[in-house]
Amino acid sequence: MRKFKIPNMGALLAFEAAARHESFTLAARELFLTESAVSRQINTLEGNLGVRLFVRVKQRVVLTKAGKVYGAQVRRALEGLDRDTLSIIAHGSGGGYLELAVLPTFASQWLIPRLGDFNTRYPDVRVNMGARTDTFTFADSHFEAAIHYGKPTWPGTSADFLFREEVVPVCAASLLKRRAKSAADLLAHPLLHSTTRPDGWAAWFANLGIEDNRTMQGVRYELHTMLISAAAAGLGIALVPRFFVETQLERLGLVVPFDAPVISDSAYYLVYPTELSHGKPLMSFREWLLHEAQGYAATNPRLAQTAAD
Repeated sequence: MRKFKIPNMGALLAFEAAARHESFTLAARELFLTESAVSRQINTLEGNLGVRLFVRVKQRVVLTKAGKVYGAQVRRALEGLDRDTLSIIAHGSGGGYLELAVLPTFASQWLIPRLGDFNTRYPDVRVNMGARTDTFTFADSHFEAAIHYGKPTWPGTSADFLFREEVVPVCAASLLKRRAKSAADLLAHPLLHSTTRPDGWAAWFANLGIEDNRTMQGVRYELHTMLISAAAAGLGIALVPRFFVETQLERLGLVVPFDAPVISDSAYYLVYPTELSHGKPLMSFREWLLHEAQGYAATNPRLAQTAAD
């Protein structure tokens, strides 16, 4: 049994709007209330909490430290309530929403171009996407599943293998005076690295029998879109998944200076909390995604090999 009274929704809505704008006037305008009504709601909220949320500075209101913290918490709670409400409404029609965390470049270059087929097959299910490049705790987020690159070692989840990736070096045609005769020739130019795959170049060169400290030197970028843009700008040579660039090399002015594709040891996975695996949105998306992944990997059987194969 609760030992305290949860603030009413009107007071929370008034506070969240006022905290976001740091203005009772703008909050009142957004909520179609009078400024005095917003002020009363917040005064009542502060009285119930026993905490000052705003202080007046001249003709404006400013959040206190407690107000900033509580404002962020209330905003997250209201956003979660919005999502839950939309989800239950959709559930009544037999469909629903899936909150999916994605790797940005993977989503834009591989997943989203195929998503029209999913929408046709499952018109009552919609996929909302947000970018995440690192692992996270599902319990502390609104996501219900994620596209993960690496090993299937995400704690507390089930993982479905999708496919491995083939990586190739790319650079602006203007960077090279002549085509590289060997992989070692690339070391004469700046190497551009991915922060999420820091040993990518070292592994690529090692696969070709080259061990050199220079393989770890160079600037780093978090997203593959950044790497590709940097390579196109002539800043160096980037090592990227082939399917990120294969259809746009000419458009971007990129070339493959030494074509020795390497299949990485890591792979893409669909990961999700095991207890959520029976929800219709996730089940529908999982079935479709595995089918698409199998079709894509069929073009290069090495992409379909798991680490255990």
